[in-house]
Amino acid sequence: MLAGSATERRASFREGQRDMLPPTLGVLAWGLVTGVAMAKSGLTLTQSLLMTFLSYAGSAQLATLPLIAANAPFWLMLVTATIVNLRFVVYVAGLRDMLETRPAWQRVALGYLVGDITFVLYLARLSRAPPVANRAAYYLGAATLNWTAWQLGSCIGIFSASWIPAAWGL
Repeated sequence: MLAGSATERRASFREGQRDMLPPTLGVLAWGLVTGVAMAKSGLTLTQSLLMTFLSYAGSAQLATLPLIAANAPFWLMLVTATIVNLRFVVYVAGLRDMLETRPAWQRVALGYLVGDITFVLYLARLSRAPPVANRAAYYLGAATLNWTAWQLGSCIGIFSASWIPAAWGL
């Protein structure tokens, strides 16, 4: 999937993960809050898990939850989520140099992993010297750690929502 030597890919992947470590606790906490919100909004366990793994977009999830709870029409939920996620179009445009030469399935896979923090980390890393050995491996390292922290926090929130008191405001 990634070009360059195996050593370069591993080093760049680990560098991406290292750069992602500081914000990981915040991502985990944001995922937890979103997981609790999904579970407490009336979604079933299956619906909550599907929402977190398929949409992987916390702001869109939180924006659509009140609409789901109010039994709003599906088209309204879709429009709301789309508007909230329009920023990802800009992000993907910023990743164009890394994505444009890849096969469609890789562009889809790497695009699914786009997140606010990973995009900022990727751009910040490109502006530092020395250049990253393998851009895609760096991005993938940061993005997979971000995704894992999000999903872990979200699942903890989904599964523990019934034990978390409403007074906590999560």
